[in-house]
Amino acid sequence: MKKKLLITGISSMLLAACVTDPYTGQSTISNTAKGGGIGAAVGAGAGTLFGGNDLKNAGFGALAGGAVGAAVGAYMDHQQKELQQSLQGTGIEVQRTAENTLNLTMPSNITFGFDSANLTPQAQSALDSVANVLNQYPDSKITITGHTDDIGADNYNQRLSEQRAASVSNYLSQHNVHYSRLTQQGMGERMPKVSNTSEANRAQNRRVELAIVANQNAGSQQGSQQQQQGYPQQQGYPQQQGYPQQQGYPQQQGYPQ
Repeated sequence: MKKKLLITGISSMLLAACVTDPYTGQSTISNTAKGGGIGAAVGAGAGTLFGGNDLKNAGFGALAGGAVGAAVGAYMDHQQKELQQSLQGTGIEVQRTAENTLNLTMPSNITFGFDSANLTPQAQSALDSVANVLNQYPDSKITITGHTDDIGADNYNQRLSEQRAASVSNYLSQHNVHYSRLTQQGMGERMPKVSNTSEANRAQNRRVELAIVANQNAGSQQGSQQQQQGYPQQQGYPQQQGYPQQQGYPQQQGYPQ
């Protein structure tokens, strides 16, 4: 019975989030299920630390950890879908690089002019969409990283990458993304996406990347407000009632415009 509780705690999180692709008809494990399975395994291990009946504690830990992992997975599933829909046709790539991480890549041809840290109107329009989605999903941190190609002096490219990251960070902050969620950095030419062997490759390396990382308890508040059946149940998830409207935060003066 005790072993059954442990097995149920892990397997139920996987089975509940097994989904069928509407286009191919193939059954797959969704990101929600992956997060639930990982959370269940971690929770099972943590449950045994409290002493007493290890199998019983592991079973309860698996259920609790699985619920948290599934909530984070579902939270990021919805955020990814909304970002992909809102950024369709902009040239900005949206990729799921880890269970709790989304990566947005903004190529230079739509973000900045040559040798400039001033955002183009096209980039501003795309960032409006990004800010709108980020404000609906406040349980995450965003790291903004600027990159350059290898043309020019190292120190110059480093400064330019930092200025471009700062421009993106400043713009998001001005559009109600709380500045405490934002971290900016420049990598100069040190982390090329591809080798700098042609102009086409250099264009790929001139970019700004946004890494959106969910907090450990992302989505848990919404999940606790529901009956935890068929999560999520609310249309337009998440509702985010009670979050501040993020008005009046510092504008981070001094960054290049």
